[in-house]
Amino acid sequence: MSDIVLEARDICMRFGGLLAVDHVSLDVHKNEIFAIIGPNGAGKTTVFNCISGFYKPTSGSIVLNNQNITGWTSHLVAKQGLVRTFQNVRLFKNLTVLENLLVAQHNKTAGFLPGLLNLPSHRRAEKKALDKAVFWLEFMGIKEFANREAGNLAYGHQRRLEIARCMITDPKLLLLDEPAAGLNPQEKIQLAELINQLRNEYNLAVLLIEHDMGLIMNISDRILAMEYGKPLITGTPEQVRTDPKVIKAYLGE
Repeated sequence: MSDIVLEARDICMRFGGLLAVDHVSLDVHKNEIFAIIGPNGAGKTTVFNCISGFYKPTSGSIVLNNQNITGWTSHLVAKQGLVRTFQNVRLFKNLTVLENLLVAQHNKTAGFLPGLLNLPSHRRAEKKALDKAVFWLEFMGIKEFANREAGNLAYGHQRRLEIARCMITDPKLLLLDEPAAGLNPQEKIQLAELINQLRNEYNLAVLLIEHDMGLIMNISDRILAMEYGKPLITGTPEQVRTDPKVIKAYLGE
């Protein structure tokens, strides 16, 4: 049985006369950290948006867990086990940290009628959701902030809460869009450790975009380098680091 979680083939995305993504292909395996790098405007986030259902690609195919999800909405893609974070943290900032994790599980609770009637199935589901939320608060090291409004958390803790909101849904593939943005050097080290821990303990596939090359080179198994919407090379960190096309894209002639 294949261990490929995600397979994207010949993805193209056109906005009017602009070809933002030009025949990009990639595959991500279980227990793998796969990174996409490139200068600003390379098309990295557009690829993410196509894969996660925020854009419908102009052409190409996307297969997740052996299911063709090309053109699916983000909601349906998430149900299939793909979840993502964003460049700008997206939380319910007026809710508490704990409430953010409870809301993230709303699709897995017992439903409207059992809740209305307060049936045993509803109480069991609520208890399970609370226990799971507390587990992820502890895992992320933010349990002490459980009753604080999410908008009042330090930025690094907001990043951790956003990842916890993803993990609480039991994903097969986690997409991280510039997770180190806005973090200080120590927080970046802790983030790298966290991503590796999630991968190793949950056999998780991780696909990320990141501009911090030190972090990318340290944690990635494979890297896709892009420029002007086109793929330059897919390879190991060492292969990508020494590739002439990548060096030219980053440093010029």
